[in-house]
Amino acid sequence: MKLRVEFTTEPFDLDEPPRHAVVAREIVQSAELDAVDVGPFGNTAEGSADTVLAAVDALLRKSLDAGATRVSLQVNVVGEAEG
Repeated sequence: MKLRVEFTTEPFDLDEPPRHAVVAREIVQSAELDAVDVGPFGNTAEGSADTVLAAVDALLRKSLDAGATRVSLQVNVVGEAEG
């Protein structure tokens, strides 16, 4: 199964990305995902279910440890995994 996760971390800072946002983005960018799109108000990543779920676990734990007070996310099934 292939999944897409969309997420944001809060609180927002329009002048400079807060540490929790940087940590969350580093996690998805370093994971072995098929696609990652990082934006100022939202981020998406796609990959196999195991990879996405592992990244979500790390994202939640580490961004909360880095000061996030809220993490909003949505996970959707987008297809079958290749291979």
